[in-house]
Amino acid sequence: MRPVAAALIFASTLIPASAQAIHGRDNITLPAPPATQSNPVFDNYFGTKIVDNYRWLEDAKSPDTRAYIEAQNAYTQRYLKQAHIRSEVVDDLDALEHVARWSTPIDRNGALYFTKRLAGEEQSSIYIRRTYTGPVSTQRDERLIDPAQLSRDPNTSVSLSAVSHDGTLLIYGLRQGGADETALHVYNVKTGKTLEDELPAGLYRSVAFTPDNTAFFYTIQKRTGTLLYEHKLGERPTRDELLFGHEFRGEPLGPIDLFSASVTDDQHYLVVTVNRGVPARRVDIVFKDLTKPASGKPDTFFEPLIWGVDSRFSAIRAENAWYVLTDYKAPNYRLMKADPGIVVDSWTQIIPESTDVTDDFSIAGNKIYLRRLHDVQSDITTYTLAGKPAGKVSLDGIGTASGISGRPRQRYAWFSFESFIQPPTLYRLDTLTGKHDIFAQPKIPFNPAEYTLKQAFYTSKDGTKIPIFIAGKKGIKQDGSIRLLMSGYGGFNLSMTPHWNPEWAWWMSQGGWFALPNMRGGGEYGEKWHEQGMFEKKQNVFDDWFAAAQYLIDNKYTSPAHFAITGRSNGGLLMGASFTQHPELFAAVWCGYPLLDMLRYQKFEQGPQWTTEYGSAENEKQFPFLLEYSPYQNVKAGTKYPAIMFFTGDSDTRVDPLHARKMTPLVQSASTSGRPVLLHYSLAGGHSDGISVEQAVQDHADEMTFLWTESGR
Repeated sequence: MRPVAAALIFASTLIPASAQAIHGRDNITLPAPPATQSNPVFDNYFGTKIVDNYRWLEDAKSPDTRAYIEAQNAYTQRYLKQAHIRSEVVDDLDALEHVARWSTPIDRNGALYFTKRLAGEEQSSIYIRRTYTGPVSTQRDERLIDPAQLSRDPNTSVSLSAVSHDGTLLIYGLRQGGADETALHVYNVKTGKTLEDELPAGLYRSVAFTPDNTAFFYTIQKRTGTLLYEHKLGERPTRDELLFGHEFRGEPLGPIDLFSASVTDDQHYLVVTVNRGVPARRVDIVFKDLTKPASGKPDTFFEPLIWGVDSRFSAIRAENAWYVLTDYKAPNYRLMKADPGIVVDSWTQIIPESTDVTDDFSIAGNKIYLRRLHDVQSDITTYTLAGKPAGKVSLDGIGTASGISGRPRQRYAWFSFESFIQPPTLYRLDTLTGKHDIFAQPKIPFNPAEYTLKQAFYTSKDGTKIPIFIAGKKGIKQDGSIRLLMSGYGGFNLSMTPHWNPEWAWWMSQGGWFALPNMRGGGEYGEKWHEQGMFEKKQNVFDDWFAAAQYLIDNKYTSPAHFAITGRSNGGLLMGASFTQHPELFAAVWCGYPLLDMLRYQKFEQGPQWTTEYGSAENEKQFPFLLEYSPYQNVKAGTKYPAIMFFTGDSDTRVDPLHARKMTPLVQSASTSGRPVLLHYSLAGGHSDGISVEQAVQDHADEMTFLWTESGR
């Protein structure tokens, strides 16, 4: 891939794209940011008065807010139009992103169901492959549902939600833009027609057909909590029967008790898994025997597999037994065989806890597959159903393997593998022989052989050793003069493993370094690692991040003038903490779909669910530590802030866009660096996938153009 060209400031001639990469900042001139009215509102938190000058921007629909968004977008576009590299960034990203993509197949009755997007298409369609036992090269796919035939809007997408056990029916979700909500539709594979049954757009957490295909179960998340319903085909949704929700055996279920439902592979049981909090600190599992008629109140339909134990559990039914992965008395997880109605201590241990954390398990071909993380690198071990080791799934170097996706009695299963320098490849695994071959692999203009990916360890502020991945072109200089892009997350027990990202690949193709540290708050080393980045310990995450930056600077991967950082959602909070706590370390910041006002986040969208991770300012004991790091309350006038682009959009129904709307004018008025502070506000995009590839390319080009330009000074 060619490096982007630099426009000569003093001449009209452009340096050819093949000649060199950008070596400086475009000659971009901007007037003062749009004037934004300050209307102070004062809150009293347990005797501490807090001022909020931009509370009025929380109202997304008011004419004043819409006018503000329009003015800020115009200001951002004025910047981007002067960034001469942008058109070449678009071309490069188009080649990296307008490529084929597959989802992991669902195996039903000898056929495979999956989503696939062909190269050049804007959205994925739903396909069927009617046979897959022969050579992959001889197999053919049939398109069933094409979103382009359902809507002229290229930001309309479909997802494969469920397939009936016999493969005759499927349920697909229809999504507009990047919103989390989808509408559910039922499709008859035999007739090729969509049924009249439709559930309106909502936050559906799971969908599963009944064994006889006359109905389907679904869970929907509402403000008051999650509810499980049964919808009979042909009936109006208003007649759907509530099966599980408000309480179970006298214990209430509330807004942060999120659950999903599934039908076991033998079609015998309906299983409900209840996650208490986000992430869950307690998981309960109940089940209903589908071979027996239901009677009595809804909560009597079910009996507990595990209930009321403050640990995490996940269950799979295979060969008439319950296999359960749990961290009960095993922080790194162990696998047990469970007996309903018997205390956990009396269950049979199948596979003991390891020194490495187990983050996924599955049963395929009557074998158990455990995926572990060894220093943040994937490792998949195979066991018999009795727990005896039966080999490993071979993986290609440093990277991330998905869990093994298959069915207990089916021979074939699937998994993917990828890294920062390896585009994702989907494999078919023969559980009988242990061999795997390529099922699907996109053709992407990126040669992994030209790049290097390594792992190092550095010391954080309190002495904790933290791993970090560093990638770049082979032979790249290490003298402090090279641009470096660092990303991170650090929260919700999520492990940030090496994965493919077209933007990061573009950055490296231009000769820049890329780095990702594994801060505390994630799940890389189990729950203890997570707990060290929660509640009052959240500052550990930021300290780990700053120590990573200093490590990269000290080892001359880059310097503050060439240091760019990017993060979204909880990673957007990380970005906010970065420029409010250590603005001197970074040149450019992309702050996407961020949480920034940590005193009010819990009042909006899905914020209440995250109080189990962050705490709440409505709690007198938790208010002080939230105030101490909350980016919105820690912007200081007269500070030389780095260049910042806040990125959000109307379709973000997870993290309310008000955070970015409010933060932008606050930083614009406070910064004395002369660096741009921009708001990129999408009218189509949101937190989830769903926007068209073309829209993604344009958005990503804006991000990369900004970060590359502003880290070149």
